Amino acid sequence: MIGDVLKPGLDVLFCGINPGLVSEATGHHFARPGNRFWPALHLSGFTPRLFAPAEQERLLELGLGITNVVARPSAKADELTIDEMKAGAAELTEKVARYSPRVLAVLGVTVYRAAFGRKKAQVGPQEETVGGVRVWLLPNPSGLNAHWQLPALAEEFGRLKASLQKPER
Repeated sequence: MIGDVLKPGLDVLFCGINPGLVSEATGHHFARPGNRFWPALHLSGFTPRLFAPAEQERLLELGLGITNVVARPSAKADELTIDEMKAGAAELTEKVARYSPRVLAVLGVTVYRAAFGRKKAQVGPQEETVGGVRVWLLPNPSGLNAHWQLPALAEEFGRLKASLQKPER
């Protein structure tokens, strides 16, 4: 099982769907070549340079963390069951309440809709909270998600980054 990159009071806790098989093998989040998480993080201004998955712990210094909705690794997210996603959502809610990041950024609209029962959720800020924390939906950065190319992903990550600069309401 791959561990969380997490500490209390982060600015953003990025939440993937579940670890892929390369991530499981390396112990690093978003480790599969072709995953656009690390490039999107950099291009949007969250990191000062492109980080490698092996540098994931350095995110904590920047007020960022990583977790997953479901801990079980799989080759593709569509291998997960709805029960696994719902159970993962309950665990994630408890984790978020305990660690209190400013924003929970869920990387995958489909998993968010299924896990939290929010069928009409779209990319961007959500009205609902999870564990009392603001939620922002981002596209899944997997290379398998061909609908979202890197420039558009970076732009969405950048919208989240810009929202952190604004005073909270």
